[in-house]
Amino acid sequence: MVGIVEVSPRDGLQNERALLETGAKIELIERAVAAGARRIEAVSFVHPKLVPAMADAEAVMEGLRGTRSEAEPDHRDRADGVSYIGLVLNRRGYDRAVAAGVDEVNVVVPASDGFAKANQNSTTDALTAVAEEVLAEAAGRDLFASLTIATSFGCPFDGEVDPDRVVEVARRGAAAGAKEIAIADTIGVGVPTQVRTLLDGVRAVAPDALVRAHFHNTRNTGFANAVAALEWGVDWLDSSNGGIGGCPFAPAATGNIATEDLVYLLDRMGHPTGLDLESLLPIAGFLSDQLGYTVPALLPRAGGFPG
Repeated sequence: MVGIVEVSPRDGLQNERALLETGAKIELIERAVAAGARRIEAVSFVHPKLVPAMADAEAVMEGLRGTRSEAEPDHRDRADGVSYIGLVLNRRGYDRAVAAGVDEVNVVVPASDGFAKANQNSTTDALTAVAEEVLAEAAGRDLFASLTIATSFGCPFDGEVDPDRVVEVARRGAAAGAKEIAIADTIGVGVPTQVRTLLDGVRAVAPDALVRAHFHNTRNTGFANAVAALEWGVDWLDSSNGGIGGCPFAPAATGNIATEDLVYLLDRMGHPTGLDLESLLPIAGFLSDQLGYTVPALLPRAGGFPG
């Protein structure tokens, strides 16, 4: 069974003009949990001036602690079995994430220097070294850590990205202790042939790591890429309720593949996800009300089949 990581509370909201109140973010997460989501990228620990939508990361995690098991002071086990992920870019973000009590950390490194420069005024090599430190620290703490390789399929500044760059970041991350490697089509330029090439490369250098894929539907290839990853044998796919989101540092980026649409697709293909489609559909309306526009997901408009 392929798993779905719900990313609307983080990657979904970070690029929206409307800044949701902390309570609304918690409600979004609780709605996703009620629909069956069990891995949720809930927050990111980045500088609030760079990504104002994530400025209340600690407050969101504090609000979610009511679902944690009181018997576990390190907060890793939850009564509802949900794992909340915090995205980090550096050691400072990692320390904040640990203090906030996340269940997992997701460390992000761009595969292109142009994006690394625009995003963090750095290089891929230097940011990979930062990630190695964070991943090793997480491994020593027995905290599940993923490495997401951004701009794996293409960069808005450098253009095409050599797959060898992606594979090298994956190799270094796995050696440092990453339990999961994710390839990310940050700006939505990828196609299925790239998916297979990159996943083969990651598997060759990180044979023991889980593999995850993150697609945007900017050029209407996101779902084709998801199917390609599924047929390859990927462990997890990222998606966003309502199809909202995108990268604030990627020009003209549009939304992630929509969770509702992805679940319908996978269900019809005979691949259960553990998510309940009827429970997912109302989330799009909630998001539309909060954000002030009709979110991109198509299934809330068309409905399931058979009806």
